Amino acid sequence: MNHIKAIGFDLFNTLVTAEIQTLDEAMRRLIKSLRKSGFELESEQFKEAYREVALEFVKKAREDGIETHNSFWISAALKSQGYNILPDDARIALAVDNYFSAFFLYCHLIPGTKEMLSCLRDVYRLGLLTNFTHGPAVRNIINKLGLSPFFDVVLISGELGYRKPHPFVFHQLIEQLGVRKYQILYVGDDPEPDITGAQKAGLQPVLTTYVRDQKIPFIPAIVFRDAEKVDCKVPRISKWKDLLSLLDRE
Repeated sequence: MNHIKAIGFDLFNTLVTAEIQTLDEAMRRLIKSLRKSGFELESEQFKEAYREVALEFVKKAREDGIETHNSFWISAALKSQGYNILPDDARIALAVDNYFSAFFLYCHLIPGTKEMLSCLRDVYRLGLLTNFTHGPAVRNIINKLGLSPFFDVVLISGELGYRKPHPFVFHQLIEQLGVRKYQILYVGDDPEPDITGAQKAGLQPVLTTYVRDQKIPFIPAIVFRDAEKVDCKVPRISKWKDLLSLLDRE
């Protein structure tokens, strides 16, 4: 691994975990905000409408790689309830902020993350590349958890317009890290977007299985697929000590 000059990281289930109740609280805050803005909504009915449109948007994003902001999901869900409101409406923007405010309460660092990043940052350029529809929420989360100072580059699908495994996002990571693609290690937990995506872009992927190995509950929207489908040649780590050993930085 002497050729490695930079390391990219996924966020959720790689550096950070989110408690299982996060989405329930987020939805409660979303509905409360919309009601305050004058929309008469029945909670269970709106939840089901939002779930259905979200699944459709996520399915499409996985097919074409184009990220769609939550404001479009909310607009579509409201339309099904009889409200023809455009995604850029200020009431929807307020609801989005309220929705993601729940994440600030329930996100936690994986043990040893700061120590690991501190060990690496003087030797490697460090980048964060995550699939997340609302960029400000990610920036608030990493600020709150004290991660921001460690990264030279922070890339979020909601700001890029594309999501992993689309090659565009990995090419942006390569360009902004300023090293050759084969000199970049990319660490993530999800085989398709993180491992396959990094491989196809020419990066060296590393699969982290900490959350799975520790049997940590994860919220349904942040899911890793079957790790057994990953190429057996891809290095696997279960704790940060394994990554440091891989890099020979212990």
